[in-house]
Amino acid sequence: MPFARISLRKGKSPDYLRALSDNLHRALVEAFEVPPADRFQVIEQLDPEALVYDRGYFSGERSDDFVLIAITAGRPRSTAVKQQFYRRVVELLGQAPGLRPDDVMVVVTTTERDGWSFSNGLTQMVVEEVPA
Repeated sequence: MPFARISLRKGKSPDYLRALSDNLHRALVEAFEVPPADRFQVIEQLDPEALVYDRGYFSGERSDDFVLIAITAGRPRSTAVKQQFYRRVVELLGQAPGLRPDDVMVVVTTTERDGWSFSNGLTQMVVEEVPA
């Protein structure tokens, strides 16, 4: 049940955003142990001055196509699973929408099971006692 926030500069086409969304989700399913129907994403296109990043920190040279993907996951994954996911997402985003590996940054954060309410004010991942 990860939640993904995808941040990038304004100006990309709906087809570009769809490819970004679809291939991120595909990588999550293939390499991050996520069920296919578990898809929650926000794509935010920002003005250039609202997306601040170092063009070379732990990377080659980032371009104006830089994308920051913040994943909030409900359970921890092993380092090996995360590494496989990072490689797969870069590979797929290279295919479509055509991102360079230097332009893809991913941050994974995990939460406790009670940190999620999917609807109705309930903590669906925690067994709740129903008041009598």
